[in-house]
Amino acid sequence: MHRLIVTKSKGDPLKVACCNWNSEYPYVPEVEFTLWHDGAFLYIEFSVAERYTLGAVDCDNGPCWTDSCVELFIAPDDSGYYYNFEFTCTGKLLLGYRPGREGAEIAPLSVIESVKRMPSLGTKRIGLTENCNWDLRVAIPVTALFKHNLKSWSGLCAKGNIYKCGNNLPERHFLSYAPIDTPKPDFHRPEYFIPIDFD
Repeated sequence: MHRLIVTKSKGDPLKVACCNWNSEYPYVPEVEFTLWHDGAFLYIEFSVAERYTLGAVDCDNGPCWTDSCVELFIAPDDSGYYYNFEFTCTGKLLLGYRPGREGAEIAPLSVIESVKRMPSLGTKRIGLTENCNWDLRVAIPVTALFKHNLKSWSGLCAKGNIYKCGNNLPERHFLSYAPIDTPKPDFHRPEYFIPIDFD
């Protein structure tokens, strides 16, 4: 069974490589991520090499999944609700708290702005580009879980998954870290989340 242990030291990169719907969407870009935390912040480094890259979304809380996008979905408790952090290659962020695909409460901009983002491609819009490698570093304060009153990432026993997608790219793809068993691409399926434990 997949399980992520998030320690206070940077570990080895892990791959986002589950191609759950390979008959219809066979393309698999190279995607790696590294997770660690210091109590106050969860740090994630994404590294992507893909055939096509797009950064058309130019504002936070926009349709980030349509661009070259990496995502963390995380449920900090067993309520059935989870947070979806969706980052474009230029660092734009969509953040919601939701029970599924529908019914999201979108984070206020003050929360969005508290999430630090450092995209290697810069923050301006990028048209369709071929054979691009890019990195994204993010620092997520525990307060970005804005429907909870958590004081630290330390000791949190959560569930979640990590994804890569690009709905408007010439080669659409829908990759996950832990597998998803659904007929069509659907990341909003918390029944397939895996444990994410914070030291």
